[in-house]
Amino acid sequence: MILSSNSGTLPFIMIAKNIVKQPKSIVEVTITVPWTDLQTTWDQTLQRMAQDVELSGFRKGQAPVSMVEQQLGTRLQDEVLKTAMPNFLIEALKGTDIIPIDYPKYDLLSFTKGNQLQFKATVTNRPNVTVGSYKAIKATRTTPKAVTEEEVNKVIDDLYKRWSVKAGMQQPSANQPASTGPGSAVGQGGSINFQGGKPVVSGNGQASGPNDAFAQAMGALSPTDLKGKIKKDLETNVSYNNELDYEEAILQEVEKITTVELPEILIQDELNRMLVSLQRRVADMGLLLDDYLKGQGKTLEQLKNEWRVQAEKNVRMELGLAEIARMENVVISDAELQAEVDKIQDAKVKQQFEAQEPRLHLRHALRQTRTLDLLKKMVGG
Repeated sequence: MILSSNSGTLPFIMIAKNIVKQPKSIVEVTITVPWTDLQTTWDQTLQRMAQDVELSGFRKGQAPVSMVEQQLGTRLQDEVLKTAMPNFLIEALKGTDIIPIDYPKYDLLSFTKGNQLQFKATVTNRPNVTVGSYKAIKATRTTPKAVTEEEVNKVIDDLYKRWSVKAGMQQPSANQPASTGPGSAVGQGGSINFQGGKPVVSGNGQASGPNDAFAQAMGALSPTDLKGKIKKDLETNVSYNNELDYEEAILQEVEKITTVELPEILIQDELNRMLVSLQRRVADMGLLLDDYLKGQGKTLEQLKNEWRVQAEKNVRMELGLAEIARMENVVISDAELQAEVDKIQDAKVKQQFEAQEPRLHLRHALRQTRTLDLLKKMVGG
């Protein structure tokens, strides 16, 4: 049992605390608080709640405090504990090496007005992480695969089909032959041409292929220019994916040299993230998750069980990278963080980053990215 006093955010207090560390970074903190350290919170909460209480014969907020207290009953105690327990937990953890990474779970052990408060708080502590020789990591950046003519043509064909539908192309029926008179879209002898940016048909009723009107609608000057732009885009995409594969290879090496007892809360968070990702992919296919699972013949729990090994690797990788960031003193300044927020164009999304939690998540993401860039320089593959 350890006595703790502090003159920080709370007035001088004297609480008793007993900290028990359990496997998988679970920590149980039993806290005992004398009534004298709780009375101020009780009185302030009662005064605040009394402002909204209406009792017969009294104006709202004007009833005697003793009557209001009786009227409030257990609601008053619940409100007091809601405020007091987190504050006393913060005090109890000051000076320790415990850094909670989840919301505490509180269990009231004993309390009545005028007597001491005793409760237990269960938290998940930030786990101890050990990373091996990360400066000796080996990974190879492969040469990007060349983009073929066939791949370029396939993209052009797909774009043209969609553009044709959007442009409202109508092919003539058997009893409505294509016009070949003055001003028609089909030239002499059934030759192909485009007019007004819309696809036309040849004299035999067949749709014409891509040409200048289509290319210009796609933001190019000509079919040749469009072909060059598409090839460049495909090459950029190949290079991007190739770089992602290289980064993934480095992160896999980080995971292999990272030793940590994984907290269950982090594994469950990663499983939920993987589930959200699946839901988005399923929605893109026009399906509901339940329908997808039925098609796979699996339950949600079975799916999560299958994912668990990968989820554990992902968490280990994330913690290993964060530990390297700490050892290399990688820091994201407030100015750098704000500069990233300022890049956001959507006003509603940008407003969300006025809150502290989203900013913390963004700062962490930027720190992880910078650490990965540092590792890429070290590896030099």
